[in-house]
Amino acid sequence: MRTVPFSNWVKSRVPDTQNAQRAPDAARASCILALANQKGGVGKTTTAINLAAGLAERGLSVLLIDLDPQGNASTGLGIGYDARRQGTYALLMDDVPMADLAQDTEIPGLKIIAADTELAGAELELVMTDRREFRLRDAVTRAGSHFDVVLIDCPPSLGLLTLNALVASDGVIVPLQCEFFALEGISQLVRTVDRVRRAFNSDLHVAGIVLTMYDRRNNLSELVAADARSFFGEQVMETLIPRNIRISEAQSHGRSVMAYDGRSSGAMAYQALADEVIARSGLKTPRKKKARA
Repeated sequence: MRTVPFSNWVKSRVPDTQNAQRAPDAARASCILALANQKGGVGKTTTAINLAAGLAERGLSVLLIDLDPQGNASTGLGIGYDARRQGTYALLMDDVPMADLAQDTEIPGLKIIAADTELAGAELELVMTDRREFRLRDAVTRAGSHFDVVLIDCPPSLGLLTLNALVASDGVIVPLQCEFFALEGISQLVRTVDRVRRAFNSDLHVAGIVLTMYDRRNNLSELVAADARSFFGEQVMETLIPRNIRISEAQSHGRSVMAYDGRSSGAMAYQALADEVIARSGLKTPRKKKARA
C-alpha cells in the first residue's frame, strides 16, 4: 500500500475543511501552546517540563499534557509508571474529562496528564475515529477555563497525535538544537503549521523558536543561532537555553531544573524563557501583595 507523506495529507484536506476552523470559545484556557519538532533529541520535552514549571512558579495555573508515547515528560515530573493508570489515551479515545485525569506535581499550580501505556496505539486508532483531527481540541474545550496555560508535549513526529495538538493550540513553540542539521527539519514543520492553519485552525501560529543546547564556547552554536535569526527573524526567542548538566540531572530525579538547582544556568535560562513566553502571549500573572509597613 502506498503511503502519503503527512504534510501532503494535510494539504489535501484543505478544500474539505474550510468550515472546520476554530470557533470563538470564551471558556477555553487563556493560552494553549504545543511544543513540537519532528526531530528528536532537540530538548523538546526538557523545555516542556521546565517551561511549565517556570510558568507555574510565576503564579499561573498550568496543565502539561504529555502527548508523547515515550512518556518522558511524565517521568521528568516524577510520575511513575504505576501512577499512569489513565492519561492522554483516555483523554483522546475515551472522552474522560481532563479534570479526572490531571495529576498534581511537586510544583504548586502545575498539573500533568500523563502518557499512559496505551497511548502508543492511539495513532493507529485515530485513523478510524470520527473527528480524528479534533479529539484533543474537543477535550480541551469541554474542560473550560480551569487553567491559565495548557502546554502540550508532542511526539517527535508529524503524525495524528501531533496534528491533534496543532489543531487544539493557539501557537507552537519549536525547540531548535544548536547543531549542524537542526535547521533542515524546521522548515518542514513551519510549512505543516501553515497548512494546519489553513485546513483546521485559523488561529495557529509559530509562537516562538527556542534555541537549545547552546554552547558559547562552540562556534557552531553561534553560527546556528545567527542563521536561525537571519531566516526566522523575531520568531526566534531572545532566551538561549545552554548546555547544562544540572538540566539532565534534574530529569533523572523527576524534577524541574528550578526545583533541583535554582541557581544553575539552566534554571535561570528557563525562568527567563517563562518570562518571555508570558510577555509574548500577553498572559497576566497574579499581582503580588505589597508587604505591610
